[in-house]
Amino acid sequence: MEVKEEVEFKLEKEDNMKNLILESPLPDCVKSEPCWLGIDEAGRGPVLGPMVYGICFSPISMKEKFGEMGFADSKTLTEEQRESIFDRINEANEMMGWIVEVLSPTFISTSMLRRTKYNLNALSHDCAIRLVALAIERGANIAEVYVDTVGDPTKYQEKLKGIFPAIDITVAKKADALYPIVSAASICAKVTRDKAVKKWKFQEEINTEDLQYGSGYPADPNTKSFLANNMDYVFGFPQFVRFSWSTAAIILEKDAAPVKWEDDDEDENADKSNMALTSFFCKKDYNPKMDRHIYFKDRCIETVQKL
Repeated sequence: MEVKEEVEFKLEKEDNMKNLILESPLPDCVKSEPCWLGIDEAGRGPVLGPMVYGICFSPISMKEKFGEMGFADSKTLTEEQRESIFDRINEANEMMGWIVEVLSPTFISTSMLRRTKYNLNALSHDCAIRLVALAIERGANIAEVYVDTVGDPTKYQEKLKGIFPAIDITVAKKADALYPIVSAASICAKVTRDKAVKKWKFQEEINTEDLQYGSGYPADPNTKSFLANNMDYVFGFPQFVRFSWSTAAIILEKDAAPVKWEDDDEDENADKSNMALTSFFCKKDYNPKMDRHIYFKDRCIETVQKL
């Protein structure tokens, strides 16, 4: 099976609520020669679909040949152009390798709504770090890393340097336009996200015939229409939607069933200083009627007995 076909097959067959790693075979040259590696993402801003982080790496000795392949920032290319370049990347598998991680909308939203603060920048940093570590684990000889910045470039560079002290790290704004290796990573990420969105499997009962959801960005009219027409009054949005985005949250607050918590009517001035910590995590005796619906299991939503 060709690499591109394998990507499409896995995106179609795998559980799209979970994160997914996709990767090309590694040529021997990336293991035996020092390599430069680029990192970029696709789908950071949309309220719909996954975010994809990608890396691409190739021997430093082949930089000139690599640059002749005509890479550019994926955002400046048409979908057809990106597909064509992605095909060329896979055809040149004797001189480069790539790895992408598909971060599901469910993972993104549940991560951002943790009790402890975990914002999109931190999530992005951790994903980039995982991918570099994975390339090294696979045997790639990484000597240089180039990253399109997320947040403050100086702090991000210091963070990466602290984790990978033996690697020369460069974090820059618009790195995808400055370094061909980052442009290649950008194309791998963007093509993968496009395919993931097109091949999305809706587990909810949504009629996908002639379904239009646009780019996924909140300002897109088709995206607005999709959100307005595919919200369940009780359960909210399908898993395709990042429910932690303010766009989705505003619609839920306005149009979904109101939620009243048990402690809403409690005296705010009640003395809770003597409450045992374990009282916040008490479990009742097992009752099969209390088994959670698959909707809640899929979204990692736990039953809270007491707050």
